[in-house]
Amino acid sequence: MPPAPGDREARRDDVSRAVWDVLADKGFGGLTLRAVAAAMGVSTGMLMHYFPTKRALIAHALDLLEKRTAERPRRERPAEGLATVRAMLLDILPLTPGDTARNRIWVSSWDLALADDGLATDQAGRYTRLRSTLSPHFEAARGLGEVPETADPEQLAATAVAFTHGLVVQALFDPGRFPEDVQIAMLDGFLASFAPPRPARR
Repeated sequence: MPPAPGDREARRDDVSRAVWDVLADKGFGGLTLRAVAAAMGVSTGMLMHYFPTKRALIAHALDLLEKRTAERPRRERPAEGLATVRAMLLDILPLTPGDTARNRIWVSSWDLALADDGLATDQAGRYTRLRSTLSPHFEAARGLGEVPETADPEQLAATAVAFTHGLVVQALFDPGRFPEDVQIAMLDGFLASFAPPRPARR
């Protein structure tokens, strides 16, 4: 028997917590209805009232991961331009145990998203939203003379996201080579490369 509407809503938070616990422990590779049911101490039949298919479970997990990522503590935005870009990109990097765990979950989701057109479209949308949050700050940086006047803020945002996520992957696979201080230094060097060329001395 499916749960009553009131009970269903009351248990949704319990379900989401169980999904998150499984993700944190096993990643998307270990995310199954059986694993979530075991984490809740319920039957898979009960859980199927919430997720009738494995795909529905994965879609919920991705939405939950995006929500948890959006709600995480963030650094203050110190000033307009590249200073804010730097703070936003530092928030993405795996610099703390919590950030590392969250990035591991994100990376473990990519294989599933690439194999499903709908999930791939959703993931592309997430990257589009991320780039759109960075673009205005690159535009401000252009106005401040921190990047060349001819620079395209949207292209700079795309480049920054590509660099940052590449660094995330390297840091996850080789944390000894890419500890916190190295990641920060590499990000600072990357942002410094956007500076306009200095006028030639006469």
